[in-house]
Amino acid sequence: MIREGILEALRLLLRLDASVIDAATRSLWISVVAVVTATVVGIAVGLLLARKQFPGRSVLVLLFRVGMSVPTVLIGLLCYGLLSRRGSLGELELLYTPTAIVLGEFFLALPIVATLTHGAVSRLDQRVFETARTLGAGTIQRAMTYLREARLAIMLAVLTAFSRCFTELGIAMMVGGNITGRTRTLTTATALETARGEFASGVAMSLILLSIAMLVTLAIALLSRESVEPVL
Repeated sequence: MIREGILEALRLLLRLDASVIDAATRSLWISVVAVVTATVVGIAVGLLLARKQFPGRSVLVLLFRVGMSVPTVLIGLLCYGLLSRRGSLGELELLYTPTAIVLGEFFLALPIVATLTHGAVSRLDQRVFETARTLGAGTIQRAMTYLREARLAIMLAVLTAFSRCFTELGIAMMVGGNITGRTRTLTTATALETARGEFASGVAMSLILLSIAMLVTLAIALLSRESVEPVL
């Protein structure tokens, strides 16, 4: 069954099956939008936590670290409560829309980017901070200096967040509803097609997920290797 499913899946991919391509395209752009917005906010939060002292800072750092391991179904549940008719944002009618999935994946990616950015900037050589201060760099200039020095670690954080968002199921299922042509993603389509007995379609979508995950993992491995290479 697995062999026949893989062969049929390859045929679906080669002829660019419309349902598979639609789910793949939607998964890609939703994850990209969520990760880009989470990166902007997460880097700012990470820098703030790394370079500023204020009451409750350690609690926030702990909360963001805990957020990295929160199950996606819990994030989906919280977003569902927020976007449902009785929720705070119910009037916007975002539930079961791609925007709802983007919002959920934003909350999934944010702790990853913020925590890893905080760690990367905190571990920078103290001379980086002293040099920037001595040269009279402004707030934005200092922030850009820190980001340049920690760029590899931050790129790893972004790739990790993208991989987590692209392959998640709980959020997309709970707030997206798996609606054909509107909110169906690769993960929700894989679960649906397999449950319906359409094993080949499920395998085809899983192969795309696997391919993207492998590319991201390869990129992470290359960046990690570069970040630990000794300076000659």
